[in-house]
Amino acid sequence: QVQLVESGGGLVQAGGSLRLSCAASGRTFSSYAMGWFRQAPGKEREFVAAINWSGGSTYYADSVKGRFTISRDNAKNTVYLQMNSLKPEDTSVYYCAARRAPNLGGPVMVVIDEYDYWGQGTQVTVSS
Repeated sequence: QVQLVESGGGLVQAGGSLRLSCAASGRTFSSYAMGWFRQAPGKEREFVAAINWSGGSTYYADSVKGRFTISRDNAKNTVYLQMNSLKPEDTSVYYCAARRAPNLGGPVMVVIDEYDYWGQGTQVTVSS
C-alpha cells in the first residue's frame, strides 16, 4: 500500500510559478512510475505528466510541454511538478498517482485506470 500526499498548491497570477510536491509512504517508491493529473470543475480528469522510476524518462501533455517539469527524489520518496508560465486554464485540482511498474509503459502512462494509488489532490488557481 502506498499513500500519497500532495502539497504546494495555491493562488497565483497568470505568468507565475508554483511547485507541487507529492510525498509517498512506503519503501518501494523507487519501483513506481509516477504521474500528475488534473481536474477542472465540470471536466474530466486529464493527464499532465509522468516520470519513470529513475527520473530518466518523462512525458508531458501537449498543453503543458515546455512550461511544466516533473522530477523525483527517490531518497525523499517525493515527486515534484514545477509549473512555470501558468495560465488561467491551468486552474484545477492536481493529483499525483503511482503506477506499480517502473517504466512509463508507453501509451498507458496517460490512462487514469493504469494508476494504482492516488493522492487527495491540491488546488491550483491561476488568476488573470
